[in-house]
Amino acid sequence: MEKKLRVGILGATGMVGQRFISLLEDHPWYEVVTVAASPRSAGKTYEEAVGDRWKMAKPMPEGVKKLIVHNVNEVEEVASTVDFVFSAVDMTKEEIRAIEDAYAKTETPVVSNNSAHRWTPDVPMVIPEVNPEHFDVIEAQKKRLGTTRGFVAVKPNCSIQSYAPVLTAWKEFEPTQVVATTYQAISGAGKTFHDWPEMVENIIPYIGGEEEKSEQEPLRIWGKVVDGKIEKATSPLITTQCIRVPVLDGHTAAVFVNFRKKPTKEELIEKLVTFKGLPQELSLPSAPKQFIQYLEEDNRPQVKLDVDFENGMGISVGRLREDTLFDYKFVGLSHNTVRGAAGGAILCAETLTAKGFIQAK
Repeated sequence: MEKKLRVGILGATGMVGQRFISLLEDHPWYEVVTVAASPRSAGKTYEEAVGDRWKMAKPMPEGVKKLIVHNVNEVEEVASTVDFVFSAVDMTKEEIRAIEDAYAKTETPVVSNNSAHRWTPDVPMVIPEVNPEHFDVIEAQKKRLGTTRGFVAVKPNCSIQSYAPVLTAWKEFEPTQVVATTYQAISGAGKTFHDWPEMVENIIPYIGGEEEKSEQEPLRIWGKVVDGKIEKATSPLITTQCIRVPVLDGHTAAVFVNFRKKPTKEELIEKLVTFKGLPQELSLPSAPKQFIQYLEEDNRPQVKLDVDFENGMGISVGRLREDTLFDYKFVGLSHNTVRGAAGGAILCAETLTAKGFIQAK
């Protein structure tokens, strides 16, 4: 790319916004030129606005420290400075839908980490290795919005990344029933142990709204574009429990699955390790070369050893074995704020750029 595209981060001071800032440092295609947040942060430098709340392991990039934070509600002003934006705003769902549509109507593409638009029929919700063809629904969305280049695209919930791609790799064996229990890191709530001391040595067996997302969002990802809308798949039947555990980064899933066609363990592993998608074919900057790895050791995957596989963009699977009630069971692991949040959104943007949906204004 001859000249980097100008990127804005909406909700730049929060944990996911910080992860966007961190991952986009030295990105070959994109340069963060604008940061926007709530009115109370507006007018300060990014460094001042974040203060002692920088939650990433890497130091704050020098290139963003002196950027003046814009008021995220001043849509026209922010949009005039960028080619597209990433959205990680902390608002009600109604407010998020309204502000993301407002940015899109300024002819500014919005790639969102938020859940507000995940069930809007003409908004694509994409894991780029799984359903990049859903981006085609953008043309119908642009007609609704009255835009020529502005649109909203979203990535799915972090909880499904450790098992939905795995089940996609096994699609030809036709999974029919899935039981998944997810063990979810505290960064999924935008927290560290410093912010949330009651999570130390604790487990909370409830995360609001998470089980519905974990059961329904995979079906939308596996759905089809019909008449300018996404129609969700009707199978497999998925039931989940979502549990908050004392881990900083990394969502683990224990999964049981039945198949209509009966594969061997060797066939299942072979499908995992050879599974690739459009990001790998195009060698996109953030794409993992190996999307899914299979670990033979009985005690893997482990958060401490495996969460950063492929810079946090890969998925680790282990303990695949036959079950007494279901056909097979396995354990999956994904990085919830990289693949599951900012990194997944960046890979969506790279795919959209490669497909011509995101261009310089």
